[in-house]
Parts: sequence; C-alpha cells; structure tokens
Amino acid sequence: MADYEYLCEAETDYSYGCPPDERSIEEHIDRGIINLDKPSGPTSHEIDIWVKDIMHTSKTGHGGTLDPKVTGVLPVALNSATKALQLLLLSPKEYVCLMRLHKPIDDDVIRSVLDEFTGKIYQLPPVKSAVKRELRVRKVYEIKLLEIQDNQDVLFRVTCEAGTYIRKLCHDIGEVIGCGAHMAELRRTMAGAFKEDETLTTLQDVTDAYYFYEHEDDPSYLFDIIQPMENATRYVKKIYVKDSAVDAVCHGSDLANSGIVKLDSKINKNNIVAVMTLKDELLAIGQALCSTSEIITSDTKIVVDIQKVFILPKTYPMMWK
Repeated sequence: MADYEYLCEAETDYSYGCPPDERSIEEHIDRGIINLDKPSGPTSHEIDIWVKDIMHTSKTGHGGTLDPKVTGVLPVALNSATKALQLLLLSPKEYVCLMRLHKPIDDDVIRSVLDEFTGKIYQLPPVKSAVKRELRVRKVYEIKLLEIQDNQDVLFRVTCEAGTYIRKLCHDIGEVIGCGAHMAELRRTMAGAFKEDETLTTLQDVTDAYYFYEHEDDPSYLFDIIQPMENATRYVKKIYVKDSAVDAVCHGSDLANSGIVKLDSKINKNNIVAVMTLKDELLAIGQALCSTSEIITSDTKIVVDIQKVFILPKTYPMMWK
C-alpha cells in the first residue's frame, strides 16, 4: 500500500464521472484490458489482431511482447485503454523458466550461481530483439529455484524489472557456471497487476463472452473477463486531484499543485505518475516536475507535465477560467 501526503480535504460529486466498477458495458470495453493467456505459436501482434476482430473494437494493443513460443500472461488493451499500456513498462514481471544446462552440474553450484543473479544485472539484448543492442542495467528482484532434474534441467521462478530478457539471463547463468545453458521453455505468470491466478482468459473465453453479449444480450461474461484500465496503475505512483481540476487537464492544461488532494509520498522528479480522480478514474499520465516534498511545500505552480489524457472534456464541469 502506498503512503500518501494530503494537501487538502475534498469530496467528489457523483453526478458526473463514473467509478471504474460502475461503468456501462460499452465504457467497460472501451476502457478495458483483458488478461489473456497467450498460447504457444502466434506472435503477440497476431493475438492483438484476433482480439480486435473478436471484440469488434477499433484498436487493441498488448503490454510486454512475448516471443511466439512463450506462453502466459499477455495484457491486451482495448480502444482507449491502449494509451495506458506504457504503465506496464514501469511494472514488474514474473516468469517460470525451464533452463537446460549443457552438461550435468552439482546442485549446490546451480543454487549458488542463481543467487548471484539477484539484484542489479547487466544485459546486452539478444540479436533478435526490438530494442537497440546496447548494454543496460536491469533488476532481478527474486529467483526462486523450484526443481532440478538430472543435474541439468533447472526450473525456476524469476521476478524482475520490465525489459529483462530471460533467454539472455539463462545464457549468462550458463556462462558463469562454465557449462553453457539455454532457455528451453518460458511462461509469464505476471505482468504488473495482471497475474496468472487472477482472471486469466483464453481466446475461446473471449469469443464465448462476446457471443453472449451480442446474441444473448448478456454482458456478464465480458464484465468478468475485462478489467478496468485503472488496474495498470497498481505499481505506478499516483496523484489524486479535485473535481475542479479535472476538466482543465482534459482541455490540455498541465497539473498545478493547487489542484491536488493527495499524492504518493515517494514521488521523485521525472517520475511517470498516474493522475487520478477522487472516483479512482485514470485521468491522465504525466511526468513529475518535482518531488513530493517540493510539491507540498511550494507556492502554486505546475508540478506535472501531462502527456496523455483519458477523460473527455466536459465530462466534469468547467470550474476554471
């Protein structure tokens, strides 16, 4: 749970705006993310296209590309929610990996080397990757050894910073052990707030849910499998604003500290933050121009550079000039 600093007390008027869990099915689809169980075979982009066709949406996008043979959690955002996918780049990922050592190695050696790869590590992205190939630092939060078979097949769970290449991690572990290693199988079990054991949905589930919505006038299954885009903010620092500040942001204004009710106590300058309404709606994504302490002690000034807005103008009344 985040700790918050309060700048003032304020209440919200429920005659405008809408809490995420009270949206109509149309709004739920437009601002929703499906926690999809990606099968082995198709690319992440192909999954996007299939979901778009099934759901009859104008656009889809996924959070964190998985290689064709990799399975597991692939958040697929619909329509307006695609703008929130960048928040998943700030969220941790979790994988279960089967690593194959190129010759049998004593179990104690394997355990010792795995421990060395917890914390900050240096990675050079693979030749076949979507990013520039340059050395970068990534953080591995935890590696938990699950099983070793025949001193050669190593099953482990890894929780890491987004952008960590597990295939490269296996290669580097093999280099340190001295025998070589490769990734045999991989499944993602978590991408930020989207987890394997929470509302994970198959493509067939999506197809069936949309059929009941379209042909049986029953949206309950879609409500069950689509999560509000606000769930993508779980690992992001937040700022909550007064109702009077909402429409100004919707019209393109950056956020001044005079419009803030409360904010995460650990915001640093240049952090990406989620700007929320008092109804827990995602209003905007922006870059903090100063730290929490500076925000709460400064005279009125602009404190967040707004980059993306999710609520339409005039949804909240204009209370600014």
